[in-house]
Amino acid sequence: MRRLFALILAILLWPALAAAQPKATERIEAELVSMSAWATPGSTLMLAVRQDTQPGWHTYWRNPGDSGGATTLDWRLPAGFTAGEIVWPLPERQRLGDLMNYGYSGVVYLPVPVQVPADAATGSRQTFTVTALFLVCSAEMCVPDELELSLALPVAPGAATDTDHAPAIRQVLETSPRPAPIAARVTLGDDGRPVLTAAGTELQGVTRAYFFPFEGGLVDHAATQTGTRGPGGVALTLTAGKGFGTAARSLAGVLDTDRGAFEIMAEPGALLPGTTGGGALAEGTGTSGGGAAAGVLAALGLALIGGLILNLMPCVFPILAMKAASLAATAHDASRARRDGLAFLGGVLVAFLALGGALLALRAAGQAVGWGFQLQSPGVMAGLTLLMLAVGLNLSGVFHVGAGLQAAAGSGPLSRLPGGVGAFFTGVLAVVVAAPCTAPFMALALGAALVMPWPLALLVFAMLGLGLALPYLLVSFSPAVLRRLPRPGPWMERLKGLLAFPMYGTALWLAWVFSRQAGAEALALLFAAALLVAFGLWLAGLNQVARAEGRPAVLGAVAATLALLGGLGLAGTAALLPAPAAGEAGASATALPSQPWSAEAVAAARREGRPVLVNFTADWCVTCKINERAALASGRVSQALEAADAVYLVGDWTRRDDVIAAELARHGRSGVPLYLLYPAGGGEPRVLPQLLTEGAVIRALQETSARRPQGDFR
Repeated sequence: MRRLFALILAILLWPALAAAQPKATERIEAELVSMSAWATPGSTLMLAVRQDTQPGWHTYWRNPGDSGGATTLDWRLPAGFTAGEIVWPLPERQRLGDLMNYGYSGVVYLPVPVQVPADAATGSRQTFTVTALFLVCSAEMCVPDELELSLALPVAPGAATDTDHAPAIRQVLETSPRPAPIAARVTLGDDGRPVLTAAGTELQGVTRAYFFPFEGGLVDHAATQTGTRGPGGVALTLTAGKGFGTAARSLAGVLDTDRGAFEIMAEPGALLPGTTGGGALAEGTGTSGGGAAAGVLAALGLALIGGLILNLMPCVFPILAMKAASLAATAHDASRARRDGLAFLGGVLVAFLALGGALLALRAAGQAVGWGFQLQSPGVMAGLTLLMLAVGLNLSGVFHVGAGLQAAAGSGPLSRLPGGVGAFFTGVLAVVVAAPCTAPFMALALGAALVMPWPLALLVFAMLGLGLALPYLLVSFSPAVLRRLPRPGPWMERLKGLLAFPMYGTALWLAWVFSRQAGAEALALLFAAALLVAFGLWLAGLNQVARAEGRPAVLGAVAATLALLGGLGLAGTAALLPAPAAGEAGASATALPSQPWSAEAVAAARREGRPVLVNFTADWCVTCKINERAALASGRVSQALEAADAVYLVGDWTRRDDVIAAELARHGRSGVPLYLLYPAGGGEPRVLPQLLTEGAVIRALQETSARRPQGDFR
């Protein structure tokens, strides 16, 4: 009697017990639902992840196509319960320029069968939990959204009644691709393209067909599929992908027709009889994402604008001055000016494409890296420190690059390689020193690039380079502007000497960042390396003068070479020293009292009902440091944080941190800075602008705070 009462009570209370609140981000809402009102021991329970994407966003099928990633489910089930594979609904075809993706938009159910053990305790309440990872994409960007979904169901005997979601789940189960007694073969046609033939009673009378492969890379997803029909089946001519090979091979996938969608396995073999002779097939419908090409153009436009704005960022100021001096030197020689402008553009593009290619290759290899990844390496920072020191000494006239006899006597170029070669390497140097900065619009462009196929991604990096070089290029091709520049003269030598000091300052700043990464002992070795390099370059300058005067300079050349090699060796030793512990190296210095960021720290503060301001920063990020000094260091911001009872967390990305890299990617970013403000009442965080102002931070805190501020911060 007691068990019967418990069973009746569980069934009556099922709506309250089973109800689970949907989880949502700005792009997608999802919940775990059931087809049945309770779980019956020994039966199969059909659960489903119901997803609802915002307009303009989509997720992906098991084979995402040319880009993207399939939705994954990680289950945590009661003891004895086992989950099967996702029953994938037939996907939409989503065209993105010359690419084709397979996925879903709007409301979609992803059913999963769950086997209920025969000894499941009747009258008990069981909780089912799944972590769903969606790659949610628009035409401009992709964001990985991870949501933890739960559902509680009672266990009861007998056939369960349907829930409100049962009709939608049942429709998916009835219309999703299903196995069928269909014979299928793959052969190569006269033109070398794969020809897939399929025959069976289910295909009689078919007039439309399209093949969705289960595995990416075997078939060119974006290519048109043409074919014919016959009395017993169909024949489809496909276009081989890069992974297909040169001979016929097995192909597994879904054949979508106007009589249903069927899972097939096509083995190598001759054309099946009865699959031709009845006329041409109509290609399968269902393509979506017609605005994807416009989305690619938007990403390219953002990259161009970001590159243009990068010229105004402090990282590039030293190179801007060098470019101005170079323009003045060629202002009254139009052909030289145009040559140098194109060479500078070439150097910028080569450097951006090299950085972009390295970044994409590392990510493809599974590395969690983003923009500025090279600055997280102490070896790179040591090398850049010595490079900036060498550039400064060159501008100061200590030694000359490509100078020759005339330059040593004072009539040649003192701070640049001759001709277009110097302009090319100035472009490379501009990209090197620009890496610590992220300009507005760059974050969206880079975030989109990192989820695009590599040709489009490299095009985005090239557009960033074009934006950076465009002002210099336009001026070099504008005779009217060039004529307004002063003629070369002694003033240029004084200007070059003045320009050395920004390079010395850059070297000091890079050395400071190196110390934050590698510690005090490594910094001491780097200083010794810098001293030897400076001494070697000074000796090299004396050697150049001696050669210009016709005096022997073998001893000086040997001494300069030994000093330079010793300096480089010490720098390498410094970079290879064991990295100090986080506490010894010090976290990234910030003006406000802060705590280290972690997902657990965010969750703990939100459980207390407090707003959370998160600052993802790095010591090598100049934009980050300017924001911290200009917007986050004021007493008014400190008072606003206190009035809002907000927690301030800092995620320090000075050294490589895969957890922070993943969090940046989750918010569609590939680098720092990133500022997130979590509201006190729950919900998705607000992304603050990349260039912060004191007023913007205070207003955001006031709007987000769960209680009235205790002071007037307007």
